[in-house]
Amino acid sequence: MNSKDKIGKYIKLEISGKKMISGLLVDIGSDLWVVFNGNDYLYIPIIHIQNWQFLKHDEIAEISFNDEPTPIYNHNEEISLRKTLTAAKGIFTEIYVTSKQALHGYIISIMNNYFVFYSPIYKTMFISLHHLKWLIPYTSNQRPYGLSNSSLPVNPSGHTFARSFEVQIEKCVGDLIVFNIGENENVIGKVQGIKNNFVELISAKEDPVFVNMQHIKTVHMT
Repeated sequence: MNSKDKIGKYIKLEISGKKMISGLLVDIGSDLWVVFNGNDYLYIPIIHIQNWQFLKHDEIAEISFNDEPTPIYNHNEEISLRKTLTAAKGIFTEIYVTSKQALHGYIISIMNNYFVFYSPIYKTMFISLHHLKWLIPYTSNQRPYGLSNSSLPVNPSGHTFARSFEVQIEKCVGDLIVFNIGENENVIGKVQGIKNNFVELISAKEDPVFVNMQHIKTVHMT
């Protein structure tokens, strides 16, 4: 079975972080799979698919299928992660990066190895492309947290962004930041500097903490 032969099959995937997704495989791209779970299209980078298997008949029967939303990409073109992110730009979207919670908002800019995301909760965020597990575009009548469009600025930052994630973090030297949505106290502090692929943070008690750049998934200012 080649990769395209799986399209139209019901599958179950394990995603990095021990997350399980079940649904209909509707498309496969160079670095991305698209699964319809009965309510939404999930755009899943292949790098985070740990394993997958076909669903059994009784498992398929457990999925409740509603009306399919309109996909955000052109079915006549081969999809990719970057094309999908570009198509999702400005659309209210759910993204999943850490093992704890999803983020809701919209994509502002797409850079070389990260993208800029606006969250009504965390405001402007920098998201590593390497750590993006999946994204789910909202349907047209949905708004995050029930907010009106007027509460969600089109270009909230007004800043220019570095081309790479590493350089963007370097621009944060001297700022109070939160990495990885504050999953523990060791990823919150003032950026003191970057050396040998480690970011030095100064904690609330003024202790230095060194965070491996490769494990930084999200960045936002306090």
